[in-house]
Amino acid sequence: MKVRERGIIVGRMFPGINNCITDVPGVKVGHVTLDFPLDDKGEEYACTGVTAILPHGGNLFKEKVTAASYVLNGFGKTTGLVQVNELGTIESPIMLTNTFGVPAVTQGTLEHMLEQNEEIGETTGTINIVVGECNDSYLNSIRLFPVKPEHAKQAIMKASVDPAEEGAVGAGKGMVCFGHKGGIGTASRMIDSDVPYTIGCLVLSNFGKKEEFKTRNYGIGSIHSGLSETADGSIIIILATDVPLSDRQLLRLAKRCGIGLGRTGSHFSHGSGDIVIAFSTANKSMHESGDTMQTSSTIRDDHPLMNDLFTASAEATEEAILNSLSQAYSTKGRKGRVIEAYPFSSQF
Repeated sequence: MKVRERGIIVGRMFPGINNCITDVPGVKVGHVTLDFPLDDKGEEYACTGVTAILPHGGNLFKEKVTAASYVLNGFGKTTGLVQVNELGTIESPIMLTNTFGVPAVTQGTLEHMLEQNEEIGETTGTINIVVGECNDSYLNSIRLFPVKPEHAKQAIMKASVDPAEEGAVGAGKGMVCFGHKGGIGTASRMIDSDVPYTIGCLVLSNFGKKEEFKTRNYGIGSIHSGLSETADGSIIIILATDVPLSDRQLLRLAKRCGIGLGRTGSHFSHGSGDIVIAFSTANKSMHESGDTMQTSSTIRDDHPLMNDLFTASAEATEEAILNSLSQAYSTKGRKGRVIEAYPFSSQF
């Protein structure tokens, strides 16, 4: 159940039809969830997964989307963000997994893209794979590398424009947020303008102490249960839109996602990898073109619409984080450890 169904309304703007990142036309999300013992005693356990976000359903290498990334706090092990910020484009699925799963997911995603594009590394250049991560080692036997390259391929193939599953699924299976079960959350905002536009957000939440959660902001009382052992953590925030924006403008939107994160109680702690990846589906850049010039249209920086986009980015991020808690269920992992779902039901 999303937080809106629990009576918690975040911000002033209206969500899209499914309150999901897939409300942005063409955006697809797919998950592969790993949930099984790795030894006979049950001490070691695969409690993890992979999530794929596809900016569109076509060939992402041949039709790149405008993009930017922003690091709120850099305690993270991502791949691909240097080139994203240098060239202002994304040319692969955006993949999420656990920290030690990054190499396997990178390999699997690369293999998938090479199968789609025989010219990569032959008659044209290489490809930039983008992978984000959070540390799920409290519940997941991260040292045993349960995530394999084929799981990345499966997540990509499962991706659809349907409302994305949330909570303890995909890369979110083993994540902990504010001492309770976190993981995947998503939300969207409609932009009121002459042309209907949408902002969508998907988060992988894995941060915060239980006492840091600003429950008063949402009309819910403090909960004294929950894990106290993990102080630091991480969050990966994926922001999508169909508004025609430059990579510089997307960077400006990405910075506003930190506002939504902060409203929930995060202060971007020392050991937290808090990273935003933002993209627009409006202006695709073709990989091959004989033209010297490339033209595109973007919103003016001084147009009032930009302030609406800033607001939407902050609100969608905040609500996506709350949805990652609201949609998750209590989860058992390695060494018999259990992370309880946040007890929203006791508040209403």
